[in-house]
Amino acid sequence: MSVLGIPKSVLRRISVAALLGVGVVAAGTAIAKDRGHKDIVIDDTYVFPESMSSLADGTVLIGSAKGIVFRALPGEMRAEPWIKPTPQNGLMSLLGVLADEKSGTLWLCTMPNAFSGAPSKVPSALMAFDLKTGKRKAAYPFPPPASVCNDVTIAKDGTAYTSDTRNGRIFTLAPGAKALKLFAEDDRLKGIDGIVFSGDGTLYANNVTQGTLLRVEIKPDGSAGGITKLKLSRPVKGPDGFRLIKGNRFLLAEGTGDRLDEVTITGDDAKIKVLKSGLMSPAATTLVGNTAYVAEGKIGYLVDPKLKGKDPGVFKAYAVPLGDK
Repeated sequence: MSVLGIPKSVLRRISVAALLGVGVVAAGTAIAKDRGHKDIVIDDTYVFPESMSSLADGTVLIGSAKGIVFRALPGEMRAEPWIKPTPQNGLMSLLGVLADEKSGTLWLCTMPNAFSGAPSKVPSALMAFDLKTGKRKAAYPFPPPASVCNDVTIAKDGTAYTSDTRNGRIFTLAPGAKALKLFAEDDRLKGIDGIVFSGDGTLYANNVTQGTLLRVEIKPDGSAGGITKLKLSRPVKGPDGFRLIKGNRFLLAEGTGDRLDEVTITGDDAKIKVLKSGLMSPAATTLVGNTAYVAEGKIGYLVDPKLKGKDPGVFKAYAVPLGDK
């Protein structure tokens, strides 16, 4: 048996991101309203968050398996339901979540709930919502075969890059485009999860099933070039949420490694520094000022026979001080 084309034996070892398919993020800045490094409680039950994003003012946005986008306004320590699934907006389970303030767009990766038990022919899609009103602007279904829209990041020219976990593909959506365009497809990308640009515009991705960090070359004409597997200073387990801090420094959630890391990439080398451990399948991370936030996916309560059906308890985004950014 498998879910989304991934064996259940593998699913039990990875976070919700790979299971439901997930998630990107606009990092907060120094003007963000300070929460005093306090945790954010998600105001709902059975949330199973998949991805996070944040705004320059400190607003934090959190996706969920329920298809609800939760929002914690600047300085608030509680994330309330903001955007809910409706027949009109077509939201399903949420994976990638990215706030792009430049275009005023909230990008969401959505797909049928892999744990509902009911088959669905509705394709996974990248969706655009208005960042102020929460109203749907557009939807961009992934082309066959059946895909998992997992994460999204925005290039300096406004082009969206989005990952397909199941098929090892990256698609692009240029400003004004009406449909996704295939950018890259490779066996090394099968299991691709987080996707993020560095400060200098270099594209990086992680692979939740293969435990790798990758650099994906973009040629001058915009086409895909080579894929380089980075050399890690220590292994990472089920790499999931992948967010820029600044320059060549990133946040990385290890879905099966119970850790939030800081990753510094120099050439082909990636130095891994553990920021927080003891987390239960951390799936999502984002940056607000000098505070990293990381959310537990608690995927065990969906796939582990010993936990399935039990109360997973409160879901939080834990605050992790970074010091100097």
